[in-house]
Amino acid sequence: MADASAIREHMEVIGADGAHVGTVDKVDGDRIKLTRQQGAVEGHDGPHDGHHHYVSIGLVADVEGDQVRLSATGANAVTFEEEGD
Repeated sequence: MADASAIREHMEVIGADGAHVGTVDKVDGDRIKLTRQQGAVEGHDGPHDGHHHYVSIGLVADVEGDQVRLSATGANAVTFEEEGD
């Protein structure tokens, strides 16, 4: 697991397969809060529009440059997200 303190606002979150998962809003405890999405997002339609999603810090494999790379593929990381407010 990578150092969570290296994760910053506006970093791109990508899956192990290079798929875009989201953009960091902030680190919230042991998870990454992604920015609210507008419109359809890969793997998310309709009711997910405009909601925050979270990814567990435990899925972070590496933080490099402006990217947070996960140990799960983009499609699999989505199943670990939790809807928030």
